[in-house]
Amino acid sequence: MVTVGVEEEYLLLDAATGVPVARAEQVRQTAHLQPAVEKAEVQRELLQAQLEIATPVCRTLEEVGTHLERLRRALSAAARVHGCRLAACGAAPFADRRPVPVSDAPRYRAIRAEAPQLTDEQLITGMHVHVGVPDRGAGVAVLNGLRPWLPLVVALSANSPLWHGVDTGFASWRTVVFGRWPVSGVPPEFDGATDYDHRIHSLVETGLIGDVGQLYWQVRLSERYPTVEIRAMDVQLRVDEAVMLTGLVRAVATTLLIDHGRHRPRPGRCPAPRPEALAAAVWYAARHGCTDRLYDPLTGTLDAPPAVVARILDVLGPALARSGDTSRVEPALRRLLRDGNGAARQRRELRRGGRNGLVGLIGAVDGTAAG
Repeated sequence: MVTVGVEEEYLLLDAATGVPVARAEQVRQTAHLQPAVEKAEVQRELLQAQLEIATPVCRTLEEVGTHLERLRRALSAAARVHGCRLAACGAAPFADRRPVPVSDAPRYRAIRAEAPQLTDEQLITGMHVHVGVPDRGAGVAVLNGLRPWLPLVVALSANSPLWHGVDTGFASWRTVVFGRWPVSGVPPEFDGATDYDHRIHSLVETGLIGDVGQLYWQVRLSERYPTVEIRAMDVQLRVDEAVMLTGLVRAVATTLLIDHGRHRPRPGRCPAPRPEALAAAVWYAARHGCTDRLYDPLTGTLDAPPAVVARILDVLGPALARSGDTSRVEPALRRLLRDGNGAARQRRELRRGGRNGLVGLIGAVDGTAAG
């Protein structure tokens, strides 16, 4: 069974106004005092209004959900101690005029010195899924095969429609903000592990980026673990939706690994998509989420969401069954299409409950009932 691990980033917001507050270190230290939290599970992020958690390596989606609920609950309690709320939204919906300072680490200070405005505007949070691979060669095969699936993942996970108090018109504004960094978006296709390693290290050696941690592609090989890291997703309002997305990308990776081992082509009948088509499809997904048409990774066309989901579940069904993930992925995916993704629900709550209602929605991270 392909193992998985999940990283989630959160924002710390003022409990009354929803404006980001620079209290990450206080919240992190308080969380570390709780017996339910291991110190390595909660880390600082670029800005002092952000925190990141990482689950242990998991074999089942039940484990993933249990760890996410545990860590969200612990951090949420620690945030309340310091008068703020832990928020699971892909972008800060409101902001102060003053920039949030960077976390006190040499790497983060260097990033701000290189790109101050981009750093100040990095009030965005994502979800990363690591899927285990046997070696870097298999990892590159999975990376290449995941490329056509990235627009679908962006559309389903979109949870960042608001920015500085206005509706951006995008379902995932985080995707747009993050895409301004170098070496971002959909990665190119690679001719094996040697080609991948040569090309990423050339970027560092020429001084174009500071280190391989600045590879901001939506999917990349991890340099620390034997995994492929999928980074295309906004952080999710609900734990069960984060679990669903984890199961979905694991099913894609499992299918790709089986096909790689048997020397078979990628799933579906679509030829390798052109880079410009994938870039446009990701932009379309960030703009529309799943309220309009979806990009079908199997055909390379746009179609109605129910039709696309039916086709991908048909292809991924064996992998979902092999991992025991069907019951956690299929119902949650169909409910998301019915009720809307995080972006749709944020907009709905803002219309219904105003600013207070929205802050309450995105701050209800310590359970599965948000949204």
